[in-house]
Amino acid sequence: MDMPARRSTLPVAERRYPLVVLTGASGAGKSTIVPLLIERLAGTCVVFDGDWLIDPLRGASPDRGIEWGAFRDTWLHVAAGLAQNRMPTMLVGPFIPEHLETLPGRELLGEIAFGVLDCADDVRRKRIEARPSWRLRDIDEQVAFGAWLRTNLTPVFDTDTATPMATADTVAEWIRELQPETGR
Repeated sequence: MDMPARRSTLPVAERRYPLVVLTGASGAGKSTIVPLLIERLAGTCVVFDGDWLIDPLRGASPDRGIEWGAFRDTWLHVAAGLAQNRMPTMLVGPFIPEHLETLPGRELLGEIAFGVLDCADDVRRKRIEARPSWRLRDIDEQVAFGAWLRTNLTPVFDTDTATPMATADTVAEWIRELQPETGR
């Protein structure tokens, strides 16, 4: 289902901060790094794990499942609201530019900067295989998605040789470089 287009009521002056998307295929370490980024970026950037809205949205329409376009657009609107309060937003989840560019909420934001959490294919396979049995095990699809991400988006942050803390430090530094006006 296509989302209807509408005009923004957000003043251009409030499009001050970009949305930062930290993406990655399953097994890259997104869920592991979120609490570390929240700690490191407190007061500088609001960090959200995109998965935080999945369960509430499933509960809102259990018969139909999640409408992924609306899910993504909801996150764009959350980021736009934070921009009105002069807070940049980092969204951590398996998003790609094509997921966001045509959504109504896109016009509410300035630039969208993408970074990729990545690991070697054999590491990804082992991480996904080690997950609880209730987690999806679409290993071949995730290996292919990881290859696409590392080929098409930059910067790429390696999570199979660095510790989660070192990766969080590197990502936090990248965010601070994107947000020099915050001074934090």
